[in-house]
Formats: sequence, C-alpha cells, structure tokens
Amino acid sequence: MNIEVHSDEQSVAGAAATMIATLARAAVAARGRFIMALSGGRTPWLMLRTLADAQLRWEKIHVVQVDERVASASDPQRNLAHLRQSLLDRELLPSENVHAMPVEAADLEQAAGQYAQTLRGIAGQPPVLDLVHLGLGADGHTASLVPGDPALAVTDADVAVTNPYQGKRRMTLTFPIINRSRQVLWLVTGREKAAALLRLRDDDPTIPASQVRKDRALVLADGAAAAELGS
Repeated sequence: MNIEVHSDEQSVAGAAATMIATLARAAVAARGRFIMALSGGRTPWLMLRTLADAQLRWEKIHVVQVDERVASASDPQRNLAHLRQSLLDRELLPSENVHAMPVEAADLEQAAGQYAQTLRGIAGQPPVLDLVHLGLGADGHTASLVPGDPALAVTDADVAVTNPYQGKRRMTLTFPIINRSRQVLWLVTGREKAAALLRLRDDDPTIPASQVRKDRALVLADGAAAAELGS
C-alpha cells in the first residue's frame, strides 16, 4: 500500500481528481467504460467538484455507491444527495449512469441482492470495478463495514445490509467486491484519523479496514491524518 501525504484537504482532493481522471481515460480507451464506486464524506465532495471540471467522456462513466444510509430520498445525509449536486445537477453524467443503492425498499435484504445484480449488469460476472474510493473512520471502519457488524464476515455476496450504526442501518459493498477492484483509493484527512491510519498502514487485524487488499491501494492523506506515521 502506497501512502502519499499532501499539505491539506484541498490538495488531497485535487490529487484524487487528477488520478481518477487519468484512470477514467485509460479505462474508456481500453474497455469502453469506467466504473467507479464512491463513498461519502467532505473530502470526496471536494474531489468531485474538481473532477467535474475535467474533460472526460462522461457518457462512458458509471458511478455506483460504496455505501448508503437507509433513509428517505429527502434526507440530506444521504450520499446520493451529494452525488447529484456534484455530477447530475451539472449535467455531466447521464442520470442512468448513476446507480443509487435502493435503500428505500421495504425489503432491504432483497434490495441488496438487486443492487448486486445491477453491479453484475454493468461490471461483469463477477463484477470488477475500475475504482473503489474509500474513507477511513477513527474506529477503523471503511465503507459501512464497522467493528463488530455481521457484514464484516460476508464472503458470498457483494452487497450487504448492516446493523444500525450512528442511528442508521446501511447498505454497503462487501470486502469481496472491494478486493476485486482494479484500484482502491483511500482519502484520509483530519487529525482524528491519525491513529486509524497508522493502524491501517501497520495492517492491524483488529480494524475492519485492514481486510482491504493492499497491493492495489493508494492512500492520499493530509498532514494532519499522517501525523503519527513518522518520516
């Protein structure tokens, strides 16, 4: 796992946008499309606003969700709201190229299976995503794969539904599909993430994030998050 340290959050977001644009152009040239899975968080929205200015073949780009809160469409905490603001409202991506997790369904387990089928439809069988963007929680969680949740142990499904976390159940990609991706991109910013980033670098098996494969992973961190890594 490579770690790049940048001066601040905006620099991290800019570096991430540059990397994604490069990967997108290469994927479209090689395979005719680029499929990226996005998580929530402040730094990713900065990244998306920068990426939106890139000259890309947006009609060839598909966006799927890494995770989503089980909440109504009007809930401002939904990750989908930020995706719409960053990409759809600017009329960059065709609306059918943003694949929202069906978290408003009455039967969430069935909905998770339907989303896995959506992923197979756009990314193959088994689905291979070009890029998975991940964040890192202070408790060592990533996606919505949080300490102690049964979803951590899922090996036979690409999408799962979690127990309540911070008041909400979540739908999340699981480790199998994350680890099949061509590239994992971590964005880690803020001093509160410093201890967790150190544990991730040192492959601490007690945190969920350590289950993500390292050989295809790049971490972009700001100086605050990297404070405990040493020189």
